[in-house]
Amino acid sequence: MVVAGNADETGLSELGEVMQLAFVPEDFDAAVKHWTEVMGVGPFHLMEGIHLEGMRYKGEPTEAAFDLALAYWGDIQVELIRPRDAHPSIYRGEYAEVGGGLHHVCILVEDIEEARRVCDARGAEIVIEGALGDSRVIYVDPGRGPGSLVEILQQGESGPGLFAMIKQACEDWDGSEPLRKLG
Repeated sequence: MVVAGNADETGLSELGEVMQLAFVPEDFDAAVKHWTEVMGVGPFHLMEGIHLEGMRYKGEPTEAAFDLALAYWGDIQVELIRPRDAHPSIYRGEYAEVGGGLHHVCILVEDIEEARRVCDARGAEIVIEGALGDSRVIYVDPGRGPGSLVEILQQGESGPGLFAMIKQACEDWDGSEPLRKLG
């Protein structure tokens, strides 16, 4: 955990452990099928039409919307993302060009402002920022471009409960209904 005032001495890994691997597949349905049938990970929980409040891409407002599906492989969350439009975001254009591979990892933090200071001290550029309810998020490019983004999430009150519910469903999964819509 980061100690306040030591942002210039801390690497991004000190913000927290990776809890998620995220992908932006060219064929979303094929990716769900691969993860559930080949990898045995599921069920995926689909949230459609997400738009971050106050969303900014490289400092400029954007109206980008996307769908995401979450499942757990043990303690690691797997996220599949499907962009819904052509608005500027990390899910289209230069940051989406990862050939179906890893798009970003996610770490959870308690203090997003301290995480911003650490990122700034390490030269990690904030490429997306916004909020979803009372959760706040930034995506940073630590200097390696596509495939190396780090999502930094400060969860709101409902976040831990939602993630726990999805994880429990994955632990108890019998292979039925591999893609389930949420809310």
